[in-house]
Amino acid sequence: MGIPLIQKYRLAKYVISQKLRGEKRYPVVLMLEPLFRCNLACAGCGKIDHSEEILNKRLTVEECLAAVDDCGAPIVSIPGGEPLIHKDIAKIVEGIVARKKFIYLCTNALLLKKRLKEFTPSPYLTFSIHLDGLRERHDASVCQEGVFDKAVEVTKLALERGFRVTANCTVFQGETAEEIAAFMDYCMELGVEGVTISPGYSYQHAPQQEIFLRRNASKQLFREVFKLGRGRKWRFNQSSLFLDFLAGNQSYQCTPWGNPTRNVFGWQKPCYLLMDEGYASSFKELMETTRWEEYGTGRNPKCADCMVHCGYEPTAINDSFARPLKAYSVFLRGPSTDGPFAPELPVTYTDTARNYISLKVSKH
Repeated sequence: MGIPLIQKYRLAKYVISQKLRGEKRYPVVLMLEPLFRCNLACAGCGKIDHSEEILNKRLTVEECLAAVDDCGAPIVSIPGGEPLIHKDIAKIVEGIVARKKFIYLCTNALLLKKRLKEFTPSPYLTFSIHLDGLRERHDASVCQEGVFDKAVEVTKLALERGFRVTANCTVFQGETAEEIAAFMDYCMELGVEGVTISPGYSYQHAPQQEIFLRRNASKQLFREVFKLGRGRKWRFNQSSLFLDFLAGNQSYQCTPWGNPTRNVFGWQKPCYLLMDEGYASSFKELMETTRWEEYGTGRNPKCADCMVHCGYEPTAINDSFARPLKAYSVFLRGPSTDGPFAPELPVTYTDTARNYISLKVSKH
């Protein structure tokens, strides 16, 4: 796996301490969005569907660091929007590193070459560079030619300067297992620490809904990918049980509080992916007032096809602690690529709710 030992140790220590204190709900990764503004308009992104007034808003350095302190998670992911547009992003990162939190700064890399000198290599800082496949696939995904080559160029530069670098890949409809396998081989040759891979989530506000994979299609595709990956020593920036879940071998429920989101509106209910469910004014309010039981697989039609890491990785981490022998077995042999899928969780929402959501999506 591509996660350094010190990070695994710190995460394990944190999770164990939460369990010893009897905490049932605790964050693993803070999703810190300091802005929604982006310099790309990707077909599968619903984050930039806001007015100019909202896109011009920024969290201050103080607001960002207060969110880190309030949440207390050992890992901070900084997505967006494009974080490098934020003029104070280096100060935000510096403050989080000083707190010894592990940071994944998610970026399309278009501004990274210009701003790289503002950052200092650290075991706590990782640039998570978006690469949604090889050149043709990635450039089509971000709706702009030449982005792949720029991202690869600055990936090499960041690695040369001693930074931790991972690739962040979202898989969409129409991609083949062979394409994804070739991409994984390329990333290993590129020298990134690991790859975070996940099927795309069908944001209601995304301009092209037809690009998203459905749940069974995702499972079958990942089985084919992992079958091709046997013996190829791919490094993933994810737990073995989450990868096993992607291959359809685990009946996991989402853990939406595992990756809470703080953005320019406040603390987003219930997760990073659902944007229209309301906001809390504090982390405490988010945890205490969100109706968590109304979200997740089978519980809400908006969640029907979601298999994204920000919801299910915390579940896999908890399962790894509950059943370490199973986790170690999957780590050694890799995800199973044969046999029936694990059963889906029962659907508890009504057809009326399902039809309401479908109507909203089709109208958009």
